Amino acid sequence: MSFLDKAKDLANKHDEQVDAGLEKAGDQVDQRTGEKYSGHIDKGVDAAQQHTGEGDTQQR
Repeated sequence: MSFLDKAKDLANKHDEQVDAGLEKAGDQVDQRTGEKYSGHIDKGVDAAQQHTGEGDTQQR
């Protein structure tokens, strides 16, 4: 099993934690940009969350 396969497996097993981390990172970027790009950041976070585990587990 390659490193990438192991990382994907880990992300699938811990979907809620990964989604929470992505949300937190998006909030930090949003704060540091003065919420100037909120819409773009939210779309990026949502897209990233859809590609981990069972999908988006965080509610906005």
